Amino acid sequence: MPHLYLHIPFCRQACHYCDFHFSTTLTGRENLLLAMLAEFNNRAYELPQQPLETIYFGGGTPSLLTGEELNAFFSAVEKKFEVLSDAEITLEANPDDLTEAYLRDLKTTRVNRLSIGIQSFREEDLKQMNRAHTATQAREAVRRAQAHGFKNITVDLIYGIPDLSDADWEKNLHEVFELNVQHLSAYCLTVEPRTPLAHFVKTGKAKPVDEEQASRQFQLLCQHAATHGFEQYEISNFATTGFLARHNSSYWKSKPYLGIGPSAHSFDGNVRRWNVSNNAVYTRALEQGEVYFESEELTLTERYNEYVMTRLRTKWGCDLNEIEQVFGNAYREHILREAATYISEKAMVQDNDVLVLSASGKLMADKIASDLFY
Repeated sequence: MPHLYLHIPFCRQACHYCDFHFSTTLTGRENLLLAMLAEFNNRAYELPQQPLETIYFGGGTPSLLTGEELNAFFSAVEKKFEVLSDAEITLEANPDDLTEAYLRDLKTTRVNRLSIGIQSFREEDLKQMNRAHTATQAREAVRRAQAHGFKNITVDLIYGIPDLSDADWEKNLHEVFELNVQHLSAYCLTVEPRTPLAHFVKTGKAKPVDEEQASRQFQLLCQHAATHGFEQYEISNFATTGFLARHNSSYWKSKPYLGIGPSAHSFDGNVRRWNVSNNAVYTRALEQGEVYFESEELTLTERYNEYVMTRLRTKWGCDLNEIEQVFGNAYREHILREAATYISEKAMVQDNDVLVLSASGKLMADKIASDLFY
C-alpha cells in the first residue's frame, strides 16, 4: 500500500544541530501551502491506486499548521485516494505548540499519531541546542495530548550530547518511560556540515561528540528500552507491542511513497526524486509550471545497496531469498561472502535465510553495511 509524506518547511527558530530544510520566516506561507496542494494534485497518479496506509506531516515544524490548514490537505487527499480507516496519520510537533487550544483543533482533523520533539529533559541541553521549549513544557505536552485522547505518541531524544553524563541520560530515559508513551526514537547527536553546531565545534565554542560516550549511552538506551517492554525494531526506534511506526517502516522496506513540499523525496521502487530545497523557488515553480525537482533511476546495484543499508538497520534484516529473487543469485552469494567475517566475529547473525545485526554489530552498522555493498 502507498504512503504519503508532506514536508512543512517552517520553524519558529533554528535548532543548532538541524540540517533539514526549513525557514524561520512565515513569509509566503499561504502561497507555499497552495503550491503543495497543487503538487499533490499534479502527482497523485504516481502512487499505486490503492488505499493510503500512512500520511506523515514532517518538517520543519508541522505543528505550526492550523486544523483548517491540515484539513485542506486531508480534503485534497480524500478526493484522490481512499484512506484506510486505521491509517497511521502522524504530525510532528514541538512541545510548546501542544496547548489545550491547539490539541482541540487537532481533534477536528484525521491526525491520530503525534511525534513530539522533546530531545532532552535537561534545561542546559535544550538551551545548547536552541530548542524553543522547556523540560516542563515537554512533560506537560505529552500528558495534555494523552488527556485529549491521543493514544499513539512517539517522542524523540538525543544522546551523545557533550556534558550529558550517563546518569543524566538514564534520567531522560526514565522520564520517557514514566510518561507511558508508545514509541521512542533516540538519535546520537551528529555534527552536520553547515549547521550552527558545526561552526561552534570548529571554533571551539562547543565540544565535539565523544564516540565512546555515545556508544555507552546507546547501550544504556537498548537495555532500558528492553526492560520497559520496548522492542528495538530499528537501530534508533523502539516501540511497545502494536505501535511500530508504519510510515517509517515503509522507507526501510522500500515501499513506494510520495513526498510533497520543498526538499521532499519520493520513491517508486526504481526512481528516486527530490524537490528543490528553497521555499520561494518551489512556490514560484509550481505557480508558473516550471521544473522544481531532480530525479534519478537507480541501477540494480544501487537498489541492492539501498536495500542493505536500510534493512540491515531493522529487526527484519537482509533476507537472502528476497535478495536472490529481486537482485539475482550473484548478489546473494556476494552478501554471504562479505558477511562471513562479521558472522564469525558475532557482529552479525544468520537466522535461517536472514542476516541481522547482533547487539555489538549495531554499534558499527554503517561500516558493516558499506562492506556488504556490491
